[in-house]
Amino acid sequence: MDFLRPAGWEEALAAKAEHPDAVPIAGGTDLMVEINFGHRRPERLLDLTRIGELGEWGTDGDTVLLGASVPYTRIMERLRAELPGLALAAHTVASPQIRNRGGVGGNLGTASPAGDAHPALLAAGAEVEAESVRGSRLIPVDAFYTGVKRNALEPDELIKRVHIKKAAGPQQFSKVGTRNAMVIAVCAFGLALHPDTRTVRTGIGSAAPTPVRARAAEDFLAGVLGEDGLWESGAVLPPAAARRFAELAAGACNPIDDVRGSADYRRHAVTVMARRTLGWAWEDYRGTTRRSAEGGTPCA
Repeated sequence: MDFLRPAGWEEALAAKAEHPDAVPIAGGTDLMVEINFGHRRPERLLDLTRIGELGEWGTDGDTVLLGASVPYTRIMERLRAELPGLALAAHTVASPQIRNRGGVGGNLGTASPAGDAHPALLAAGAEVEAESVRGSRLIPVDAFYTGVKRNALEPDELIKRVHIKKAAGPQQFSKVGTRNAMVIAVCAFGLALHPDTRTVRTGIGSAAPTPVRARAAEDFLAGVLGEDGLWESGAVLPPAAARRFAELAAGACNPIDDVRGSADYRRHAVTVMARRTLGWAWEDYRGTTRRSAEGGTPCA
């Protein structure tokens, strides 16, 4: 196995162009497991750990530019206000040691339907910045997952950063696993309310061949919130609407039976998580609405 160790980003892109089969490694929290268990034996590894900019983040207006290798721990500690859904998801990733090493870029590159970051990225409407010696492009996260552990990257492309809009409203994340830590998701659900655009976005993990959105559920809930004036009033969400949202979310799933859970269980769990995360997010939004009204500041 050849080990390529570029000193900078341009050198990494050149190495990837020359050796498109080279597998990137940064945190290594997914790849090393596959190698150690003999599930994968790449001819070349492309070590990105010397490229400091991949571990940095910044802002561009209302958008967070998150380096591909920013550790989950740093997201939890530094970006909780800007990216609350992703910070919540980061809390559920494996162990503290792995959260100190792993980053969103690795989750995206592996493109496992069970990746913890995917539901939050889908709910937030993130974009993946991919770059090669030919140039760079932004890939909407909805279009990034192309199959089971397959993504939309070209063979010579690397993930540089992820563009994520700062939260304009409440975001939530929920995960079901067979234990409380060091566990692959049986299924997961992410939800983001976007009061600035009067829209709702979701993300579902480990309940279909790829991470998916529950678009029918999103459209239904956005319609209820708009038609009933709930965005403005912050009134109680009708229980029937919450139940219907949860049913539609489960309808977006296409799960399998495996050692971690049955397809029926996954659908049921998504129903429960969708209803609960909506309840948490809407109560948060109602609280913000009340505080804004008391302070005389218009709501988003």
